[in-house]
Amino acid sequence: MAPIPYAELSSDELKAIRKELKKEYRAYQSQDLRLDMSRGKPSLDQLDLSMGLMQVLADGEDLTCEDGTDCRNYGVLDGIPEAKELLAEMGEVSPDEVIIYGNSSLNVMYDTISRSYTHGVMGSTPWCKLPHVKWLCPVPGYDRHFAITEYFGIEMINIPMTPNGPDMDLVEKLCAEDDAIKGIWCVPKYSNPQGYTYSDETVRRFARLEPAARDFRIYWDNAYNVHHLDFDHPDILLEILDECRKAGHPDLVYKFMSTSKIGFPGSGIACICTSPNNLVDIKRQLRVQTIGHDKVNQLRNVRYFKNIDGIMEHMKLHAQCLRPRFEIIEKTLHEGLDGLDIGEWTEPKGGYFISFNSMNGCAKDIVSRMKKAGVVMTPAGATYPNGKDPHDSNIRIAPSFPPLDDLALASKIFCCCVKLSASKKILMDRGDY
Repeated sequence: MAPIPYAELSSDELKAIRKELKKEYRAYQSQDLRLDMSRGKPSLDQLDLSMGLMQVLADGEDLTCEDGTDCRNYGVLDGIPEAKELLAEMGEVSPDEVIIYGNSSLNVMYDTISRSYTHGVMGSTPWCKLPHVKWLCPVPGYDRHFAITEYFGIEMINIPMTPNGPDMDLVEKLCAEDDAIKGIWCVPKYSNPQGYTYSDETVRRFARLEPAARDFRIYWDNAYNVHHLDFDHPDILLEILDECRKAGHPDLVYKFMSTSKIGFPGSGIACICTSPNNLVDIKRQLRVQTIGHDKVNQLRNVRYFKNIDGIMEHMKLHAQCLRPRFEIIEKTLHEGLDGLDIGEWTEPKGGYFISFNSMNGCAKDIVSRMKKAGVVMTPAGATYPNGKDPHDSNIRIAPSFPPLDDLALASKIFCCCVKLSASKKILMDRGDY
Protein backbone atom coordinates (compact mmCIF):
# COMPACT_ATOMS: atom_id res chain seq x y z
CA MET A 1 0.00 0.00 0.00
CA ALA A 2 1.29 3.44 -0.91
CA PRO A 3 2.36 5.66 2.00
CA ILE A 4 -0.15 8.26 3.11
CA PRO A 5 1.09 11.87 3.49
CA TYR A 6 1.40 12.77 7.16
CA ALA A 7 -0.85 15.80 6.73
CA GLU A 8 -3.71 13.52 5.61
CA LEU A 9 -3.51 11.31 8.70
CA SER A 10 -5.71 11.85 11.71
CA SER A 11 -4.16 13.10 14.92
CA ASP A 12 -4.69 9.71 16.53
CA GLU A 13 -2.90 8.02 13.63
CA LEU A 14 0.00 10.45 13.90
CA LYS A 15 0.25 9.91 17.64
CA ALA A 16 0.40 6.15 17.12
CA ILE A 17 3.17 6.61 14.56
CA ARG A 18 5.05 8.88 16.95
CA LYS A 19 4.87 6.24 19.66
CA GLU A 20 6.67 3.74 17.42
CA LEU A 21 9.13 6.34 16.19
CA LYS A 22 10.09 7.21 19.75
CA LYS A 23 10.88 3.56 20.45
CA GLU A 24 13.05 3.45 17.34
CA TYR A 25 14.79 6.68 18.34
CA ARG A 26 15.52 5.49 21.88
CA ALA A 27 17.03 2.31 20.43
CA TYR A 28 19.42 4.46 18.36
CA GLN A 29 20.31 6.52 21.43
CA SER A 30 21.12 3.40 23.41
CA GLN A 31 23.92 2.55 20.95
CA ASP A 32 26.03 5.48 22.20
CA LEU A 33 27.02 6.44 18.65
CA ARG A 34 29.73 8.93 17.66
CA LEU A 35 29.14 9.66 13.98
CA ASP A 36 30.23 12.79 12.09
CA MET A 37 28.42 14.10 9.01
CA SER A 38 29.17 17.74 9.71
CA ARG A 39 31.48 18.67 6.84
CA GLY A 40 32.50 17.52 3.37
CA LYS A 41 35.74 15.91 4.45
CA PRO A 42 37.12 13.16 2.21
CA SER A 43 37.00 9.65 3.66
CA LEU A 44 40.08 7.71 4.68
CA ASP A 45 39.94 5.63 1.50
CA GLN A 46 39.92 8.85 -0.53
CA LEU A 47 42.97 10.13 1.33
CA ASP A 48 44.75 6.86 0.65
CA LEU A 49 44.37 7.47 -3.08
CA SER A 50 46.89 10.31 -2.94
CA MET A 51 49.69 8.74 -0.92
CA GLY A 52 51.85 8.82 -4.04
CA LEU A 53 52.15 12.57 -3.48
CA MET A 54 54.45 11.75 -0.57
CA GLN A 55 56.90 9.83 -2.75
CA VAL A 56 56.92 11.82 -5.99
CA LEU A 57 59.66 14.17 -4.70
CA ALA A 58 61.74 11.48 -3.05
CA ASP A 59 65.28 12.14 -1.86
CA GLY A 60 67.54 12.76 -4.83
CA GLU A 61 64.79 14.00 -7.16
CA ASP A 62 65.57 17.05 -9.26
CA LEU A 63 63.56 19.99 -7.91
CA THR A 64 64.21 22.23 -10.88
CA CYS A 65 61.38 23.46 -13.14
CA GLU A 66 61.47 23.21 -16.91
CA ASP A 67 62.51 26.88 -17.09
CA GLY A 68 65.44 26.28 -14.74
CA THR A 69 63.80 27.61 -11.55
CA ASP A 70 65.06 25.88 -8.40
CA CYS A 71 61.85 25.25 -6.41
CA ARG A 72 63.81 25.09 -3.16
CA ASN A 73 64.57 28.81 -3.25
CA TYR A 74 62.73 32.13 -3.13
CA GLY A 75 60.98 33.71 -6.10
CA VAL A 76 58.34 33.17 -8.77
CA LEU A 77 55.56 35.37 -7.45
CA ASP A 78 52.67 33.97 -9.49
CA GLY A 79 53.55 30.25 -9.56
CA ILE A 80 55.82 27.96 -11.54
CA PRO A 81 54.83 27.60 -15.22
CA GLU A 82 54.02 23.90 -14.90
CA ALA A 83 51.54 24.57 -12.07
CA LYS A 84 49.89 27.38 -14.03
CA GLU A 85 49.52 25.05 -17.00
CA LEU A 86 48.03 22.27 -14.86
CA LEU A 87 45.39 24.44 -13.20
CA ALA A 88 44.70 26.29 -16.44
CA GLU A 89 43.87 22.96 -18.05
CA MET A 90 41.62 22.09 -15.13
CA GLY A 91 39.86 25.45 -15.33
CA GLU A 92 39.69 25.63 -19.13
CA VAL A 93 41.58 28.93 -19.23
CA SER A 94 44.96 30.18 -20.44
CA PRO A 95 48.01 29.87 -18.14
CA ASP A 96 48.44 33.64 -18.63
CA GLU A 97 45.17 34.15 -16.73
CA VAL A 98 46.35 32.23 -13.64
CA ILE A 99 48.08 33.15 -10.39
CA ILE A 100 49.07 30.19 -8.22
CA TYR A 101 48.72 30.74 -4.48
CA GLY A 102 49.20 28.48 -1.47
CA ASN A 103 47.11 25.52 -0.40
CA SER A 104 43.61 27.00 -0.01
CA SER A 105 41.24 28.69 -2.44
CA LEU A 106 39.20 29.90 0.55
CA ASN A 107 42.26 31.82 1.69
CA VAL A 108 42.55 33.37 -1.80
CA MET A 109 38.91 34.48 -1.59
CA TYR A 110 39.50 35.99 1.85
CA ASP A 111 42.59 37.80 0.54
CA THR A 112 40.61 39.14 -2.41
CA ILE A 113 37.85 40.52 -0.18
CA SER A 114 40.41 41.94 2.25
CA ARG A 115 42.39 43.68 -0.50
CA SER A 116 39.19 45.20 -1.90
CA TYR A 117 38.17 46.32 1.58
CA THR A 118 41.43 48.09 2.39
CA HIS A 119 42.71 49.20 -1.02
CA GLY A 120 39.79 49.02 -3.44
CA VAL A 121 39.52 47.33 -6.83
CA MET A 122 41.55 48.72 -9.73
CA GLY A 123 41.67 52.24 -8.30
CA SER A 124 38.13 52.37 -6.90
CA THR A 125 37.38 53.63 -3.40
CA PRO A 126 38.38 51.12 -0.72
CA TRP A 127 35.27 49.52 0.71
CA CYS A 128 36.28 50.47 4.24
CA LYS A 129 35.77 54.14 3.26
CA LEU A 130 32.26 53.58 1.92
CA PRO A 131 29.14 54.12 4.05
CA HIS A 132 27.72 50.75 3.08
CA VAL A 133 28.83 47.59 1.26
CA LYS A 134 26.44 44.83 0.17
CA TRP A 135 26.85 41.34 -1.25
CA LEU A 136 24.59 38.90 -3.08
CA CYS A 137 24.40 35.41 -1.60
CA PRO A 138 22.66 32.56 -3.46
CA VAL A 139 20.85 30.46 -0.86
CA PRO A 140 21.15 27.85 0.32
CA GLY A 141 24.90 28.28 -0.10
CA TYR A 142 28.36 27.73 1.31
CA ASP A 143 28.70 28.74 4.96
CA ARG A 144 32.40 29.60 4.72
CA HIS A 145 31.70 32.08 1.93
CA PHE A 146 29.14 33.81 4.10
CA ALA A 147 31.54 33.80 7.06
CA ILE A 148 34.05 35.89 5.08
CA THR A 149 31.61 38.63 4.10
CA GLU A 150 30.10 38.58 7.58
CA TYR A 151 33.58 39.02 9.09
CA PHE A 152 34.08 42.24 7.11
CA GLY A 153 30.67 43.57 8.15
CA ILE A 154 29.25 43.35 4.64
CA GLU A 155 25.45 43.26 4.36
CA MET A 156 24.41 40.00 2.70
CA ILE A 157 21.31 39.75 0.51
CA ASN A 158 19.67 36.36 -0.08
CA ILE A 159 19.24 35.30 -3.71
CA PRO A 160 17.08 32.17 -4.19
CA MET A 161 18.74 29.27 -6.00
CA THR A 162 17.04 27.30 -8.76
CA PRO A 163 18.20 24.11 -10.52
CA ASN A 164 19.67 26.41 -13.21
CA GLY A 165 21.54 28.64 -10.76
CA PRO A 166 20.69 31.86 -8.89
CA ASP A 167 17.52 33.81 -9.68
CA MET A 168 19.10 35.92 -12.43
CA ASP A 169 16.14 38.29 -12.75
CA LEU A 170 16.77 39.36 -9.17
CA VAL A 171 20.57 39.40 -9.58
CA GLU A 172 20.34 41.64 -12.66
CA LYS A 173 17.82 43.98 -11.03
CA LEU A 174 19.74 44.46 -7.77
CA CYS A 175 23.13 44.85 -9.46
CA ALA A 176 21.84 47.47 -11.85
CA GLU A 177 20.10 49.64 -9.26
CA ASP A 178 22.49 49.64 -6.27
CA ASP A 179 26.17 50.59 -6.51
CA ALA A 180 26.72 49.46 -2.91
CA ILE A 181 26.48 45.86 -4.15
CA LYS A 182 30.09 44.82 -4.79
CA GLY A 183 29.91 41.11 -5.53
CA ILE A 184 28.20 37.75 -5.50
CA TRP A 185 29.28 34.35 -4.22
CA CYS A 186 28.93 31.53 -6.73
CA VAL A 187 29.62 27.79 -6.61
CA PRO A 188 28.66 27.23 -10.24
CA LYS A 189 29.24 23.50 -10.62
CA TYR A 190 27.72 20.91 -8.25
CA SER A 191 26.85 23.80 -5.94
CA ASN A 192 27.24 23.59 -2.19
CA PRO A 193 24.87 22.24 -0.88
CA GLN A 194 22.34 21.43 -3.62
CA GLY A 195 24.65 20.00 -6.26
CA TYR A 196 23.20 22.21 -9.01
CA THR A 197 25.23 23.25 -12.06
CA TYR A 198 24.53 26.64 -13.60
CA SER A 199 22.89 26.47 -17.03
CA ASP A 200 24.51 27.97 -20.12
CA GLU A 201 21.96 30.78 -20.08
CA THR A 202 22.74 31.57 -16.43
CA VAL A 203 26.47 31.79 -17.17
CA ARG A 204 25.84 34.06 -20.16
CA ARG A 205 23.57 36.30 -18.09
CA PHE A 206 26.31 36.60 -15.49
CA ALA A 207 28.76 37.61 -18.23
CA ARG A 208 26.30 40.23 -19.51
CA LEU A 209 25.67 41.83 -16.11
CA GLU A 210 25.69 45.64 -16.07
CA PRO A 211 26.33 46.40 -12.39
CA ALA A 212 26.01 49.94 -11.11
CA ALA A 213 29.30 49.51 -9.21
CA ARG A 214 32.35 49.43 -11.47
CA ASP A 215 34.19 47.47 -8.76
CA PHE A 216 31.54 44.72 -8.71
CA ARG A 217 33.02 41.24 -9.17
CA ILE A 218 31.60 37.74 -9.52
CA TYR A 219 33.36 35.40 -7.08
CA TRP A 220 33.25 32.18 -9.11
CA ASP A 221 34.31 29.38 -6.75
CA ASN A 222 34.78 26.45 -9.11
CA ALA A 223 35.57 24.08 -6.25
CA TYR A 224 33.97 20.98 -7.80
CA ASN A 225 34.88 21.41 -11.45
CA VAL A 226 36.19 17.83 -11.82
CA HIS A 227 34.28 16.22 -8.95
CA HIS A 228 31.86 14.08 -10.95
CA LEU A 229 30.03 11.11 -9.48
CA ASP A 230 29.08 9.87 -12.95
CA PHE A 231 31.93 10.27 -15.42
CA ASP A 232 29.75 8.90 -18.23
CA HIS A 233 27.22 11.70 -17.83
CA PRO A 234 28.95 14.63 -16.09
CA ASP A 235 27.44 18.09 -15.81
CA ILE A 236 29.01 20.57 -18.23
CA LEU A 237 29.63 24.17 -17.14
CA LEU A 238 30.17 26.96 -19.64
CA GLU A 239 33.52 28.73 -19.08
CA ILE A 240 32.86 32.12 -17.49
CA LEU A 241 36.03 34.07 -18.40
CA ASP A 242 35.50 33.37 -22.08
CA GLU A 243 31.85 34.42 -21.85
CA CYS A 244 32.83 37.65 -20.08
CA ARG A 245 35.28 38.47 -22.87
CA LYS A 246 32.62 37.82 -25.49
CA ALA A 247 30.21 40.09 -23.61
CA GLY A 248 32.77 42.90 -23.41
CA HIS A 249 33.19 42.54 -19.64
CA PRO A 250 36.60 40.85 -19.26
CA ASP A 251 37.24 42.21 -15.75
CA LEU A 252 33.92 41.12 -14.23
CA VAL A 253 34.93 37.78 -12.70
CA TYR A 254 37.42 36.20 -10.31
CA LYS A 255 37.54 32.44 -10.74
CA PHE A 256 38.93 30.31 -7.88
CA MET A 257 40.07 26.68 -7.89
CA SER A 258 42.33 24.30 -5.99
CA THR A 259 43.51 20.69 -5.88
CA SER A 260 42.71 20.34 -2.17
CA LYS A 261 39.95 17.72 -2.55
CA ILE A 262 41.79 16.13 -5.45
CA GLY A 263 44.94 15.34 -3.50
CA PHE A 264 45.24 16.02 0.23
CA PRO A 265 42.77 18.56 1.68
CA GLY A 266 44.70 21.57 2.93
CA SER A 267 47.85 20.49 1.08
CA GLY A 268 46.95 21.20 -2.52
CA ILE A 269 47.59 24.25 -4.67
CA ALA A 270 45.07 27.03 -5.19
CA CYS A 271 44.71 29.69 -7.84
CA ILE A 272 42.79 32.68 -9.08
CA CYS A 273 41.98 33.01 -12.80
CA THR A 274 41.01 36.41 -14.14
CA SER A 275 41.66 39.13 -16.71
CA PRO A 276 45.03 40.80 -17.36
CA ASN A 277 43.77 44.04 -15.76
CA ASN A 278 42.70 42.22 -12.61
CA LEU A 279 45.97 40.29 -12.49
CA VAL A 280 47.99 43.52 -12.50
CA ASP A 281 45.85 44.86 -9.66
CA ILE A 282 46.23 41.66 -7.62
CA LYS A 283 50.00 41.46 -8.09
CA ARG A 284 50.45 44.93 -6.57
CA GLN A 285 49.36 43.47 -3.24
CA LEU A 286 50.96 40.07 -3.79
CA ARG A 287 54.44 41.60 -4.19
CA VAL A 288 54.13 43.05 -0.70
CA GLN A 289 52.50 40.00 0.83
CA THR A 290 54.94 37.30 -0.31
CA ILE A 291 58.14 36.56 -2.20
CA GLY A 292 56.43 33.51 -3.60
CA HIS A 293 54.26 30.62 -2.48
CA ASP A 294 55.34 27.03 -1.88
CA LYS A 295 56.95 26.01 -5.17
CA VAL A 296 58.00 22.61 -3.84
CA ASN A 297 54.34 21.77 -3.26
CA GLN A 298 53.46 23.14 -6.68
CA LEU A 299 56.07 20.89 -8.26
CA ARG A 300 54.85 17.92 -6.20
CA ASN A 301 51.32 18.31 -7.53
CA VAL A 302 52.53 18.74 -11.10
CA ARG A 303 54.85 15.73 -11.01
CA TYR A 304 52.12 13.55 -9.49
CA PHE A 305 49.08 14.54 -11.59
CA LYS A 306 51.08 15.53 -14.72
CA ASN A 307 48.13 16.95 -16.70
CA ILE A 308 44.36 17.13 -16.89
CA ASP A 309 44.17 13.49 -17.99
CA GLY A 310 46.02 12.47 -14.85
CA ILE A 311 43.65 14.53 -12.73
CA MET A 312 40.58 13.01 -14.37
CA GLU A 313 41.82 9.44 -13.92
CA HIS A 314 42.48 10.22 -10.28
CA MET A 315 39.01 11.73 -9.86
CA LYS A 316 37.42 8.56 -11.24
CA LEU A 317 38.93 6.77 -8.24
CA HIS A 318 37.42 9.41 -5.96
CA ALA A 319 34.04 8.82 -7.60
CA GLN A 320 34.30 5.10 -6.82
CA CYS A 321 34.64 6.04 -3.15
CA LEU A 322 31.95 8.72 -3.13
CA ARG A 323 29.23 7.31 -5.35
CA PRO A 324 28.22 4.45 -2.99
CA ARG A 325 27.90 6.97 -0.15
CA PHE A 326 25.50 9.16 -2.10
CA GLU A 327 23.57 6.08 -3.20
CA ILE A 328 23.15 4.95 0.42
CA ILE A 329 21.72 8.32 1.46
CA GLU A 330 19.40 8.57 -1.53
CA LYS A 331 18.15 4.97 -1.20
CA THR A 332 17.45 5.38 2.52
CA LEU A 333 15.65 8.68 2.04
CA HIS A 334 13.44 7.17 -0.63
CA GLU A 335 12.66 4.09 1.49
CA GLY A 336 11.99 6.11 4.62
CA LEU A 337 10.27 9.25 3.36
CA ASP A 338 8.74 8.74 -0.08
CA GLY A 339 5.04 9.60 -0.17
CA LEU A 340 4.95 11.26 3.26
CA ASP A 341 5.29 14.85 1.93
CA ILE A 342 7.52 15.88 4.83
CA GLY A 343 10.79 16.49 3.02
CA GLU A 344 12.51 16.79 -0.34
CA TRP A 345 16.13 16.47 -1.38
CA THR A 346 18.51 16.87 -4.28
CA GLU A 347 20.29 13.99 -6.03
CA PRO A 348 23.42 15.62 -7.48
CA LYS A 349 25.71 14.17 -10.12
CA GLY A 350 28.84 15.52 -8.45
CA GLY A 351 30.29 17.53 -5.60
CA TYR A 352 30.15 16.67 -1.93
CA PHE A 353 26.67 17.42 -0.59
CA ILE A 354 22.97 16.67 -0.67
CA SER A 355 20.54 19.44 0.20
CA PHE A 356 17.50 18.41 2.24
CA ASN A 357 14.46 20.61 2.81
CA SER A 358 12.23 19.63 5.71
CA MET A 359 8.86 21.09 6.54
CA ASN A 360 9.22 24.73 7.54
CA GLY A 361 10.24 25.13 11.15
CA CYS A 362 11.75 21.66 11.50
CA ALA A 363 15.42 21.84 10.49
CA LYS A 364 16.86 22.91 13.84
CA ASP A 365 14.77 20.30 15.63
CA ILE A 366 15.94 17.54 13.26
CA VAL A 367 19.63 18.44 13.63
CA SER A 368 19.22 18.63 17.41
CA ARG A 369 17.61 15.19 17.50
CA MET A 370 20.44 13.82 15.36
CA LYS A 371 23.01 15.17 17.80
CA LYS A 372 21.21 13.63 20.76
CA ALA A 373 21.28 10.31 18.89
CA GLY A 374 25.05 10.61 18.39
CA VAL A 375 25.22 12.00 14.84
CA VAL A 376 26.79 15.44 14.29
CA MET A 377 25.58 17.38 11.24
CA THR A 378 26.17 20.84 9.83
CA PRO A 379 24.18 23.25 12.02
CA ALA A 380 20.73 24.10 10.71
CA GLY A 381 20.82 27.58 9.20
CA ALA A 382 24.49 27.33 8.21
CA THR A 383 23.59 27.42 4.52
CA TYR A 384 22.22 30.96 4.93
CA PRO A 385 24.02 34.25 5.73
CA ASN A 386 24.49 34.85 9.45
CA GLY A 387 23.17 31.31 10.06
CA LYS A 388 19.57 32.49 9.66
CA ASP A 389 17.41 30.27 7.48
CA PRO A 390 14.13 32.22 7.25
CA HIS A 391 12.18 28.99 6.82
CA ASP A 392 14.20 26.81 9.22
CA SER A 393 14.01 24.05 6.63
CA ASN A 394 17.38 23.48 4.91
CA ILE A 395 19.84 20.84 6.08
CA ARG A 396 23.15 20.07 4.39
CA ILE A 397 23.94 16.35 4.29
CA ALA A 398 27.63 15.48 3.91
CA PRO A 399 28.00 11.80 2.93
CA SER A 400 31.75 11.70 2.20
CA PHE A 401 33.48 11.05 5.52
CA PRO A 402 31.75 8.27 7.50
CA PRO A 403 32.42 4.58 6.70
CA LEU A 404 29.62 2.98 4.67
CA ASP A 405 28.07 1.07 7.57
CA ASP A 406 28.02 4.19 9.74
CA LEU A 407 26.52 6.20 6.91
CA ALA A 408 23.74 3.66 6.39
CA LEU A 409 22.89 3.81 10.09
CA ALA A 410 23.05 7.61 10.21
CA SER A 411 20.69 7.80 7.22
CA LYS A 412 18.10 5.67 9.02
CA ILE A 413 18.40 7.82 12.13
CA PHE A 414 17.94 10.91 9.96
CA CYS A 415 14.69 9.56 8.50
CA CYS A 416 13.46 8.78 12.00
CA CYS A 417 14.27 12.32 13.18
CA VAL A 418 12.56 13.87 10.14
CA LYS A 419 9.41 11.86 10.86
CA LEU A 420 9.44 12.75 14.56
CA SER A 421 9.87 16.43 13.85
CA ALA A 422 7.26 16.55 11.08
CA SER A 423 4.62 14.67 13.04
CA LYS A 424 5.17 16.96 16.02
CA LYS A 425 4.86 20.07 13.83
CA ILE A 426 1.62 18.88 12.23
CA LEU A 427 0.10 18.04 15.61
CA MET A 428 1.22 21.37 17.09
CA ASP A 429 -0.24 23.27 14.13
CA ARG A 430 -3.52 21.48 14.81
CA GLY A 431 -3.30 22.35 18.51
CA ASP A 432 -3.37 18.65 19.28
CA TYR A 433 0.17 17.95 20.54
